[in-house]
Amino acid sequence: MRFSFAVLAGADIIIYMAENLNCSYCNKPATVHLTQIVNNKIIKVDLCESCAQSKGVTDSEGYSLTDLLSKTNLGPEKGEPQITCPDCGLSTADFRRTGRLGCAACYQYFVPLLKPVLEDMHAGTIHKGKIPDVALSRQTSMAKLQSLESALLRAISEEAYEEAAKFRDEIQAYKEDAESEAVQS
Repeated sequence: MRFSFAVLAGADIIIYMAENLNCSYCNKPATVHLTQIVNNKIIKVDLCESCAQSKGVTDSEGYSLTDLLSKTNLGPEKGEPQITCPDCGLSTADFRRTGRLGCAACYQYFVPLLKPVLEDMHAGTIHKGKIPDVALSRQTSMAKLQSLESALLRAISEEAYEEAAKFRDEIQAYKEDAESEAVQS
């Protein structure tokens, strides 16, 4: 038996070429064997030459191992909830087969399936976004300045002039600090 293999740069993906296993899709003799390690679990897919071509495995630009592997796990896992989206009719089996959701409402209904996957992939399940440090400090400064200005207007409307003078001085000092920081950076 002759083996040759290639390791894709920067990934835990190995492509093996062998002769005596059957294709995962059509049961013809497999010549391409894909292995991916996800969360310390090994997932293998064996493909014949025609299935490898049709799945885009030989085209490095159009090939997505993740898409291919997600479509091989057709059966539901033990204890998995059977969900159907009332808006688009997508079922758990459909989601398992395609690896895709059918509509925006699916994100709410398929939470029991999505949450564990997201927890494994990311630090959390709530997207907090990214804000550059400079923009975050500017946003915080603007919020503080707006808060002081609204407090100043409230104090003036209530004729609390001593309090208004205090807010005016705080605003002036805050603006001077912001200007000096801008000049330094």
